Amino acid sequence: MTEEIKRRQRMSGAQRREQLIAIGRQLFAERGFDGTTVEEVAARAKVSKPVIYEHFGGKEGLYAVVVDREVRALLDRITAALTAGHPRELLEQAALALLDYIEEEPHGFQVLTARQAPVLAPAGTFSSVMNDVAHQVEHILGAEFTRRGLDPKFAELYSQALVGMVALVGQWWREARKPRKEMVAAHLVNLAWNGLSHLEARPELITRKKR
Repeated sequence: MTEEIKRRQRMSGAQRREQLIAIGRQLFAERGFDGTTVEEVAARAKVSKPVIYEHFGGKEGLYAVVVDREVRALLDRITAALTAGHPRELLEQAALALLDYIEEEPHGFQVLTARQAPVLAPAGTFSSVMNDVAHQVEHILGAEFTRRGLDPKFAELYSQALVGMVALVGQWWREARKPRKEMVAAHLVNLAWNGLSHLEARPELITRKKR
């Protein structure tokens, strides 16, 4: 009996599940949900197809587990990064946390941003992660708005705009990979913070005034 066969036989159910999740994560990132088959997952794991069904019920179940893990991993990473007290530093930390994730976990980010996931609920998407982050930023902005005498009820709108800006630039940077991430974060914060620092209390559209 070869060492490889012995190793496979010694693998516990929990170890096997982790192995399948890791293989599924890579395949879904490389080929998307539609391009990945149970047969290929089983072949890479050197197991039979029934093992996949036993652990996850099928491809949809495996995909849901992979995405749920990435959602929690990214949200935990960004949440843990928000440690500063100053709003500008918080923006920097959030931007860098997302860019770090994109750089260090390309397969995970690819899985989250894929647009071909019919089996997922709305909670299992990249946008849902960014929405959770925006809710955290909302509380920070609300306090800052109150301190500056601005209406805090618009903090939700501004938090969505800021987080959305960082998320879209992050998706672009995933492909461009330049300039370096620290510079990308600095420019994002430059736009966001210098805009925030000169907010008008009652903004109006100039174009509508001319009509």
